[in-house]
Amino acid sequence: MDSTGSIDLRALRFFLSVFDAQSFSVVARREGVSASVVSRTILQLEDALGQQLFYRNTRAVIPTEAGRLFVDYARAIDSQFSDARLALQARALQPSGLVRLNAPVFFGQRHIAPWLAGLAARYPQLEIELTLTDDYVDPHRTATDLIFRIGTLTDSSFHARVLGRQRYYLAAAPEYVAAAGALTCPEALGDHRCLVYRGSAGANRWLFRRGDQPWVHYPVMPLLSSNNAESLLTAALGGMGVVLFPDWLIGDYLRSGKLVRLLEEYEAGINPAPQQIAAIYPNTRHPPLSVRAVIDYFVEVYGEPLYWQRA
Repeated sequence: MDSTGSIDLRALRFFLSVFDAQSFSVVARREGVSASVVSRTILQLEDALGQQLFYRNTRAVIPTEAGRLFVDYARAIDSQFSDARLALQARALQPSGLVRLNAPVFFGQRHIAPWLAGLAARYPQLEIELTLTDDYVDPHRTATDLIFRIGTLTDSSFHARVLGRQRYYLAAAPEYVAAAGALTCPEALGDHRCLVYRGSAGANRWLFRRGDQPWVHYPVMPLLSSNNAESLLTAALGGMGVVLFPDWLIGDYLRSGKLVRLLEEYEAGINPAPQQIAAIYPNTRHPPLSVRAVIDYFVEVYGEPLYWQRA
């Protein structure tokens, strides 16, 4: 308790103990402090309240009328704090309560939503809220507990658990390749029909490199651009043109042969910096158990390498 008039929990508990024992020395022995420490704490509490709480004499410490009035409030505060501590300890033992997740739309549909049933079964006391958006989400300004983000991690104001690295592939339907001919080099993209994702920051840039050479941007004139990845994927599967998409989006179609990879000798991307798939949350000394449990669950589900990157 300081000199500004604030009251701390220790002072309240000293007050309750003195009220019950009617003795400073008994409380001092129980708490392992001197009687003067107990007496001084009670005096500071009286100063903060502006009321005398005890009559003091050589034989006993007797509560005043103000002390008898204040004791019920003090017991209620102490009880509420104990209840709150028990509730928080219970949460530390078993993930529970609301956990708010945020993720890019198509990634969330493909690689988060299908696994939520397993998460709920593992932690039945957990309440899950999932928001999908391709807009930038600031974990310090948005009411969210955990954000699945894909991109370059540069902000040190939040914690990040990297789940894996995103790879990009240039691909088209076999029917398109049969009709348009093979693509032999990135310079030839100008002769092909390109389907380009356009987000809030504009159209994706198509970058290619061989080995350790620098990335090169090859401008393309899109036949179709869209802010909806699923629409572009549907168009590509229908033979409309060429797409540059991440592995988690088109890996299944490449394995099934519904899409074929183009320019396999080149590494493709939309940004020269590595694109990480990460779970991020605001900096905090003690991340909630629910957040840690969700992260650990998806680390287990995705595996290493990421399950959509396995042969």
